[in-house]
Amino acid sequence: MSVLTAIRRERKKIKKQLAKLQNQLSGLEAAAKALGDSTGKEIKSVKKRVLSAAGRAAIVKGAKKRWARVRKQAKRVAG
Repeated sequence: MSVLTAIRRERKKIKKQLAKLQNQLSGLEAAAKALGDSTGKEIKSVKKRVLSAAGRAAIVKGAKKRWARVRKQAKRVAG
């Protein structure tokens, strides 16, 4: 019977937590309603930025140039 008692006790504790959370939720909903329509809007997903082929090529060219400089410097140190 102790297991059944423990389950009932846990159930009662969870019901109290649920009531507390529901109370907090209703408070938040009331605050949102008081603030007006601006809070009811969903956040729109951010539009993905598109990079042109020329822009991408410029970035690749710059990266290759930087890596060439790093490799050249490494050769000097090693050799």
